[in-house]
Amino acid sequence: MPIPTLSSLPSVKTPILEQRRNAFAFWFGCVLVTAGVILHLPMFVMARGSGFVLAGMPMDTGMLFGMAAIVAGIALAGYGLLPRQLPLGGAGLDLEAFAPPEDAPLTRAHWGMAALLGLALIIDIMKPATLGFVTPGMRAEYGVDRQTVAWLPFAALGGTVVGSFVWGLLADIYGRRASILLSSVMFIGTSICGAMPDFWWNVGMCFLMGAAAGGMLPVAYALLAEIMPTRHRGWSLVLVGGIGAVGGFFAASSLSALLQPAFGWRIMWFLNLPTGLILVALSPFLPESARFLQQMGRSAEARATLARFGAVLRSRGDDSSNDGSAALLGNSRAPLPPVGHGFLGITGALTLTALAWGLVNFGLLLWLPAALVAAGRSVAASSALIAKSTLIAAPTVVLCAWLFSVWSTKWSLALMTAVMVAGLLGLSLQAGGAAALSNPIVPLALVVVGSCGVISILLPYAAENYPLRIRGRATGWVAGCSKLGGLIAQGLSVAGAVPQFATAVLVVAVPAVISVVLIAMFGRESRGRDLRELDAIAARSATPAAPEGAGSM
Repeated sequence: MPIPTLSSLPSVKTPILEQRRNAFAFWFGCVLVTAGVILHLPMFVMARGSGFVLAGMPMDTGMLFGMAAIVAGIALAGYGLLPRQLPLGGAGLDLEAFAPPEDAPLTRAHWGMAALLGLALIIDIMKPATLGFVTPGMRAEYGVDRQTVAWLPFAALGGTVVGSFVWGLLADIYGRRASILLSSVMFIGTSICGAMPDFWWNVGMCFLMGAAAGGMLPVAYALLAEIMPTRHRGWSLVLVGGIGAVGGFFAASSLSALLQPAFGWRIMWFLNLPTGLILVALSPFLPESARFLQQMGRSAEARATLARFGAVLRSRGDDSSNDGSAALLGNSRAPLPPVGHGFLGITGALTLTALAWGLVNFGLLLWLPAALVAAGRSVAASSALIAKSTLIAAPTVVLCAWLFSVWSTKWSLALMTAVMVAGLLGLSLQAGGAAALSNPIVPLALVVVGSCGVISILLPYAAENYPLRIRGRATGWVAGCSKLGGLIAQGLSVAGAVPQFATAVLVVAVPAVISVVLIAMFGRESRGRDLRELDAIAARSATPAAPEGAGSM
């Protein structure tokens, strides 16, 4: 595993000894977490003769020590990642203005970072997407009914909601890079879901898995938005997000079809170990946002990062677009969600769009495998059908990237939401017909196309509509609401109040239709917008309400 250089550590302003201590804490924490997971593997391997059934078996000493090692390792890794310096206030701060990636050409460094974040999003989205493929086997092994097993996705989605809100806030305080890496370490630890002999242990561990998955998604978008050049930002954000959405769902369905018949449902959780280790191993190549570094007063690191991406810093006088930015950066009282000074309409539209998408992706699509199995298909056949539908939807990513960057950011989001609605209506008719779910690939493909398009555009669009100071928490809010829709759907499962599949599809279509209307009414066109404009506009709107350097939004 590569060792990070001093420049990749949280702060170069701390003493050398402290930097080394932080690095040691992070990597030793990763070793502890990995060792903790490995201590759970013998129990899983010993159960191969029984089809990897562990229900009712007592936890051995190795598993208990492993759980303790995971907790200690996550704490150590977090200690090593978090900087000792909080963002600087605006009063008296001699800020330099960016001639940032806004004006820079697209370089090899941009492509490398986009590929790394694309891989991170595939792994991130694969985690919650796996839920629908493990619940049939989990029900059979633990002997629980449909209402009880619904606690699993309910807990996982609850974790994603909490993770999105908390990690988005942490990204604005401690940095984008530290937040992403902490999520990766937690991914590794939650692998032990695959060895839990009791159903309720799985529920608890899946909450932690959800927190890690929910935390990475919005932060990755915020980081990418702050580094990509303006003329390339739109299509690159959508392309990376779309690859993550389609790739994550395809990886979950394909690996389920390939591995579950031989290793049972538990193998899907153990995949968190290698995927999490991949992200941690690649961490030295993940940069911090130069914008965030400048906000922290770490100008030397900001200059080095900008140089890596072909951009420079120049004096404040060379760029009038940053007038008042000190007032913006000095304010730490931004609300969550961001609803002040013109943000109420756009936040409301994005919130409902996110809720509608969550109802589809983490409600209907999680119920679909069980519905297909109930209709007489095997787990492998159901997984293969969904994988085929995902492949059909794969070109959507390229289409969305083109529409978002060439046509319109606002209307691209509205269009993809409308496609998702069309698929829902078709799936409702298909499921309510005489041959229920007999050949649902066309409406299912429309749903997957639309939902992939929505999530490919939604968070990049959110990241482009809020200023630097609140970008992490705003994107985290929208991401959290996208999981909150699924949490509502799974809450119905827990309460035993889920209607028939055809009816459920029709009901979910209602908020999706309303969200299209709200986007049309309140959506803003962000194509080609320099993100510095948002900072300046927010600063000017804050100035009349409070003294400079203490404005609120």
